[in-house]
Amino acid sequence: MEGKKDRVLIIGATGYLGRRLVKASMDLGHPTFVLYRPEIASDAEKVQMLIGFKMQGATLLQGSFEDHESLVSALKKVDVVVSAVAGNHLRHAILEQTKLIEAIKEVGTIKRFLPSEFGMDVDRMEHAIPPGDYIFTDKRLIRRAIEAANIPYTYVSANCCAGYFLAALAQVGHFMPPTDSAMIYGNGDKKCIWVDEDDMAMYTMMSVDDPRTTNKTIYFRPRGNILSQMEVVQIWEELIGKELKKSFLSQEEWLGTMEKLPPPLQIGVAHLYQIFYHGDLEFEVEGPHGVDSQDLYPDYKYVTAEEYLKRFA
Repeated sequence: MEGKKDRVLIIGATGYLGRRLVKASMDLGHPTFVLYRPEIASDAEKVQMLIGFKMQGATLLQGSFEDHESLVSALKKVDVVVSAVAGNHLRHAILEQTKLIEAIKEVGTIKRFLPSEFGMDVDRMEHAIPPGDYIFTDKRLIRRAIEAANIPYTYVSANCCAGYFLAALAQVGHFMPPTDSAMIYGNGDKKCIWVDEDDMAMYTMMSVDDPRTTNKTIYFRPRGNILSQMEVVQIWEELIGKELKKSFLSQEEWLGTMEKLPPPLQIGVAHLYQIFYHGDLEFEVEGPHGVDSQDLYPDYKYVTAEEYLKRFA
């Protein structure tokens, strides 16, 4: 008989990935708890989302990083904590998790903590260029604080969200694939790892009570989705039966666009540079501290790049 499922607390549950984590947690049978801030009461959309979670079986808990006692109270009700707090454009927002770490230390019963990451492996990104480097730096600081506190952890390297990368063939500021022309980074030959957000959530929640992921980084690497930008463009061209006009941007041209853009988009330019020019996703998982999602869950049916793009064809 299958053992009792761990109770999971999800922080940042109304966010882009957080809402998917809630669904995946409940789909896998975890007693699921959602922490929400008091001020969310003024946001009609998020309130309705929370009520939806509750109607599906989640338990709602009010609390915030600013209220230590509320964190301690919530943590005493669960076994695992998954944080999906936003950190894209809010400088140092990720560091707010230090307050959560202090509460986890005080409670002393949390079996696993998954901090907010869900992108590239931050310990491989010490060479990242500004302004994209700060988010990696902050996430590394959180990792080191977790380790110093001897809190059991799993770090999630989810790579590239399909909705932000794959949907538009990596065209900045767009979220649907182009039908006439596409901008190609360099020669378009650097490999990217394109992952559907629902798959990200499911891989994450499968790992929370998997002993093979304890104190390790799990890399989401669905084999069929390790593709170059040009390979993705070619998949789209075959789906629509049309060849796109392509503009090939050199590294210098791409970085030269940065100063013309507002800060949030400058971060995007820097991160795309790391992936499509520097090739920072072109590595194999090795060593004692990393595990590959495909090795752990070979039977999981992930959404392929072609299946994802068919939605738009």
